[in-house]
Amino acid sequence: MGLFNRFPSRAELPPAITAAVPLAKGERVLAFGIDDNTGGYVVATTFALVVVSSNAETATPERAVRRRWLFVDAGSWEPETATLTVTWTDGARAGQWFFCDQPTLLPETLRERVQASVVIATRLNLGDRRTGRVAIRQDFETRELIAQTILGRYTRADDPEVQAHVAAALAHLRDQVGLRA
Repeated sequence: MGLFNRFPSRAELPPAITAAVPLAKGERVLAFGIDDNTGGYVVATTFALVVVSSNAETATPERAVRRRWLFVDAGSWEPETATLTVTWTDGARAGQWFFCDQPTLLPETLRERVQASVVIATRLNLGDRRTGRVAIRQDFETRELIAQTILGRYTRADDPEVQAHVAAALAHLRDQVGLRA
């Protein structure tokens, strides 16, 4: 399934799913898809990514998990398998959904929302396979700017050298956007 087979559907969210995804003032649904494996809905709104799991027997929503865009680290789309994988800034287990049966604009929407949330960022190369990123990201709902640090696999947050580099990088980024420490 290639990019040209993924035109957006004109379908709307069912009322039960809409009720499970309460929208804040000024928030709207941008895109959604139904996971082929679980029947759950993955909904991209202007403020967050929401996953609504449903009871397979009754197709009624059971639980909604809402993650604001600033907590989405990255996403990847595998067109051959129509698989969307999302990683989180807090290191929680990645989310993975499959959308072979219906077209969706979730990959494009996810990319746009994550990129739009990053105000400024820089990579840290700390030697010995130690890496990280520091960023200032915007919470779309509150408009608040939030500093984030995401350390690579071999990088320890309790290492004084890492802490010094992170502090310096964050201070520089905060200065660039006019934030006070």
